[in-house]
Amino acid sequence: FIYEDEKTTNYCPVCGTTISDAEVEYEEEETNLNYIKFKVKESGEDTIIATTRPELLCSCRIVIFNPEDERYHHLEGKHAIVPIYGHEVPIEPHPYAKPDFGSGLVMICSFGDYSDVRILRELNIEPIYAIDEKGRMNENAGKYQGLTVTEARKKIIQDLKAEGKIVKTERIKQRRPICWRSKNPIEFVPMKEYYLKQVEFKDEILRITDEMKFFASESKQILIDWINSVGIDWVISRRRFYGTEIPLWYCEGCGYVYVPEPGRYYQPWKERAPIEKCPRCGATKFRGEDRTFDTWFDSSTSEVYILGYLWDKEFFKRNFPCSLRPQGKEIVRNWLYFTMLKSYLLFGKAPFMNVWIHMHVVDEEGRKISKSRPETWIDPQDVIKRFGAEAFRIWSGLEGNITRGDIRCSFERIEGTSKFLTKLWNIARFISSFPRDYEDYELAALDRMILGRLNDLISECKIGYEEMNVFATATAIRTFTWNVFADHYIEAVKSRAYNRNGIFDPKLQRGAWYTLHTVLMTILKLLAPIAPFITEKIWLEVYTNESIHLQRFPERRVEWKSDMVNLLQRFIDFNNAIWRYKKSKGIALSQKLPVRRVYAPAELEPLRDDLKSMHRIVDLQFQIPENKEVRKLSAEVFVEE
Repeated sequence: FIYEDEKTTNYCPVCGTTISDAEVEYEEEETNLNYIKFKVKESGEDTIIATTRPELLCSCRIVIFNPEDERYHHLEGKHAIVPIYGHEVPIEPHPYAKPDFGSGLVMICSFGDYSDVRILRELNIEPIYAIDEKGRMNENAGKYQGLTVTEARKKIIQDLKAEGKIVKTERIKQRRPICWRSKNPIEFVPMKEYYLKQVEFKDEILRITDEMKFFASESKQILIDWINSVGIDWVISRRRFYGTEIPLWYCEGCGYVYVPEPGRYYQPWKERAPIEKCPRCGATKFRGEDRTFDTWFDSSTSEVYILGYLWDKEFFKRNFPCSLRPQGKEIVRNWLYFTMLKSYLLFGKAPFMNVWIHMHVVDEEGRKISKSRPETWIDPQDVIKRFGAEAFRIWSGLEGNITRGDIRCSFERIEGTSKFLTKLWNIARFISSFPRDYEDYELAALDRMILGRLNDLISECKIGYEEMNVFATATAIRTFTWNVFADHYIEAVKSRAYNRNGIFDPKLQRGAWYTLHTVLMTILKLLAPIAPFITEKIWLEVYTNESIHLQRFPERRVEWKSDMVNLLQRFIDFNNAIWRYKKSKGIALSQKLPVRRVYAPAELEPLRDDLKSMHRIVDLQFQIPENKEVRKLSAEVFVEE
């Protein structure tokens, strides 16, 4: 599958190496579109060609126009004389030319962009290269030899103007290919490099894409679009000082390529060849390879390494494909794709069962946070020192669904979401004050209501985790814990749990203890994958010496199923109505309600005792009041003052 060939390839003059298509990024730039006069050889007429890269005039090989552009039909088969250099190039129709761009005539050089490469290959036209490996003009550029691309462009425009060849110049915006590492514009130069075959396997790679489950499903399209765009084999050799060395030696006598036995790491550029003489010609002198692999060539073996392919074949056989590949969207075209390519070539199937593609973490202005952009950078150590690592984790879960969109990060956001951990700690401290001795207990309607809702929470969290949607799980836990369990159930059950006046049956008191502990234990287990340390700390302090991470994930309990859960929203609405009323009267929430009678919806009657104790109500009626002299607190709650 691997071969060496000299091809036109992406080249970064700053990095001094070839790069693959997957390592090319694009940025929008504003540049000059220069309208240049070309002389038509056969008629002597001037024709205008617009280009952003006049420094490549020396490598112009053909001029094209769109077949439907009637302005230029008369030029078909004729020749244009290239300014400055004077060589002749054919003028031919080709659908790539766009009548509405520039003058409608396009000069195809070797090479200004990917389209030039494709068209010259398609037309089987030999290229003339104008740029060398250092990013400077070569001998084909004539008097501009040795200049950088930018210098040559500036100088040749001056010369064209001096000759009266520039008709006009326009400012335009265009997408420019740049190196992902240096951010420098790439050039297209001929280099002899090693390639891994991929073009002929595109259909099969698309097929094994369907063998993997994607989170979210639309992320799969990123991969499919990339596979469909592949048009050249993967160049896997690099001319870098640092990287994984290519383990090859070359016989200086006959050129035989020696590949050593696997089992150790080789550095051919400084080590002697592992053999004494060439097996083909008997020569004893070898030259070590001094190139390195593309970083993705060994990164794309990660799942094979994880599953112990080289040292435990049985384990590998049992567990391949790997269960999960989590990664960012920006490296789908290299890490995920190249891993799939190598997996197909080696094993004939997909490398993963599941693929989780996540979006970016961005700053408050929506810019991707990156080490290469200091203005966006938030140092994780600073966050940990200020808020703790657990706050960082809970923020990442609560900020947003990173599977479907970018999430924003700032100290303020982390501090805000971290308050949930303080709330959880306070809840646990309160509940830990009650005994866990509740064998002979009875559940009140309030307990059955919250346990029924807990069943629903378990289902929501399980679905969230299975779908790699930590945001859904974390949000469900926080909403239940803070807005339902703490704000309403705990406030309502306090009187029964303490039972200081002995107004509740001891069995119902123990039922409150059972429910409080059961709900807390379940919350801790559900939250443990997201906030592993605070949940572990509470678990070990309150419940058992065995780690929470060794417990089974909660399951729905049949005995918790109850119609009482349907009362939850009415229960919350009733509490909110009473609290608003107390606040309007300047009464503390814990104080007695100074009214003669309170009217609640009939459906809440099973909660009578807990509601009366919670709000310190003297007379609580479950009906619509007949007396018109009442104050309406909400659609279903009234008070008789």
